[in-house]
Amino acid sequence: MSAQAEPKQPPSSPVETGTAMTDLTKPVVAADGAGAPSAQPHGANRVEPKVTTTDVKVFYGSSEALHGIQTEIPANQVTALIGPSGCGKSTFLRCLNRMNDTIEGARVTGKILMDGEDIYDKSLDVVLLRARVGMVFQKPNPFPKSIFENIAYGPRIHGLAKSKGELADIVERSLKRAGLWDEVKDRLKEPGTGLSGGQQQRLCIARAIAVSPEVILMDEPCSALDPIATARIEELIDELRRNYTIVIVTHSMQQAARVSQKTCFFHLGDLVEEGDTDQIFTNPRDKRTQDYITGRFG
Repeated sequence: MSAQAEPKQPPSSPVETGTAMTDLTKPVVAADGAGAPSAQPHGANRVEPKVTTTDVKVFYGSSEALHGIQTEIPANQVTALIGPSGCGKSTFLRCLNRMNDTIEGARVTGKILMDGEDIYDKSLDVVLLRARVGMVFQKPNPFPKSIFENIAYGPRIHGLAKSKGELADIVERSLKRAGLWDEVKDRLKEPGTGLSGGQQQRLCIARAIAVSPEVILMDEPCSALDPIATARIEELIDELRRNYTIVIVTHSMQQAARVSQKTCFFHLGDLVEEGDTDQIFTNPRDKRTQDYITGRFG
């Protein structure tokens, strides 16, 4: 990953036109036809799901925030959740590692399976689940500890290292995967809070992957970052999906088009439409999706 990568410039307005969004997802077609879209029907290259949800509803008190969400999260891909503010995408994201359990009055019904295992089964250890399903939040939140201790904390409490040498190896490996090692290897004892915003977010990603998760959830991970830091996080996301299943909530449709293979559009607590990202942005089936991606509402 090159540190000199030219970041894609942000749009002149929060929502591009439908034509502009189409341009983001069109493949480059060579003169001999290489790179042209496949004629195979949608779903022909279906990837095995890592997570499957069936009739998932979320209630806050008596208010129903999600209405029977049924979808599959494909393994080793990036799935983007898009939709206007308050549509339920972050609520759905928090279902996947049971973060809604921490909200008073919240209740989840339906079924969520990860590799066929019900993550809401009463016998399941939620602490271990959250190690398997890591999370990166909107605002970087490094611990008030050294850079080294930010990464070492999780592996230490989960017993993943048998010696100080093994722990140091995990820290180095995690920082390398997050593209941060070369920038911090000589300052591991310095506070993580002293890093720049983009570095802090990569530190949080390194912290998440240090406990060997299978899934990484990202809730608007670039919303507080400048365009250069955003470009580096997007490059990192593309690299990480080789080893992890990633679900990202984003308000930026341009970002969803750049980083994801599957996109889910939420509106008023419903999963309105889902599909391959290029199909969602170039040929949506539902008028509400079309209206959202062309800026008619949102």
